[in-house]
Amino acid sequence: MYPRRKIIGYLVALMAGVAQLPAGDVPATADDALKPPMVHARAVFRGRAFDTCEAPSLVTLRAWKTSQYRAVGIYFAGSGRACPRQRWLSAAWLTGARDLGWRVLPLYVGSQSPCVRSETKRSVPIPADAPEEQGADEAVEAVNRAAQLGILPGSPIYLDMEAYDDKDEDCASTTLAFIRSWSATVNRRGYVPGFYSSAESGIRHMERARRSGTDSLPSVMWFARWRVAASTDKERTLAKTAWQPHRRIHQYAGEVSETHGGRKLTIDRDLVDAPVAVIG
Repeated sequence: MYPRRKIIGYLVALMAGVAQLPAGDVPATADDALKPPMVHARAVFRGRAFDTCEAPSLVTLRAWKTSQYRAVGIYFAGSGRACPRQRWLSAAWLTGARDLGWRVLPLYVGSQSPCVRSETKRSVPIPADAPEEQGADEAVEAVNRAAQLGILPGSPIYLDMEAYDDKDEDCASTTLAFIRSWSATVNRRGYVPGFYSSAESGIRHMERARRSGTDSLPSVMWFARWRVAASTDKERTLAKTAWQPHRRIHQYAGEVSETHGGRKLTIDRDLVDAPVAVIG
């Protein structure tokens, strides 16, 4: 049991949009035995977010304080990034974003499924003969790079796996082996392993694995389903109580342009009820 003052403090923080969670203090649900554990999570955000290929400048983030968004997804590392050149992204940028009141969702884009649908992602396939080793190596890279940027343990790292043919059994098996190894390694090093993918491929695949009792799955699901109402609770490929509570992000629109405070960005729109980075 936690002291009354801690519980009250958590509720106050939750109402404000960010809650500090004691390690492992996540309420249980009926199917908790099959649910991936979310250990070490230190901060949860509930609200609107956006992600964009290149981290925007702090001047732009200051201007965008007039928007509905209060969190930003950043593609901080990985060989599969569409925007490997990040002009602004640094430890100083992260502390600046934090001081402006922004929460951060770190995304790692590494090796992609051998049956990835996007031609632009086929240059970095998961090796079919060593998916576990590759997953572990890339998890170490992700954690080390996060630490260099001042993203502290207890923060999430979201593995970006673009849409793939999850019904191809051999490919799905290779992809799952990579994801499990990546997730387990990130977890062992004190970070929260999250997972971004299309609702109709990677997310559906993770739900099948969860139902079969597979362990070492990511702790948080960030699912892309566009042109529907924003909701973290109504994704049809996920069981209602799976990855709950505070374990979901819905990317509900993509590649849209918005201008706030005179600054224009092309973004994806997200609804968040999930861990965010703790910036040191």
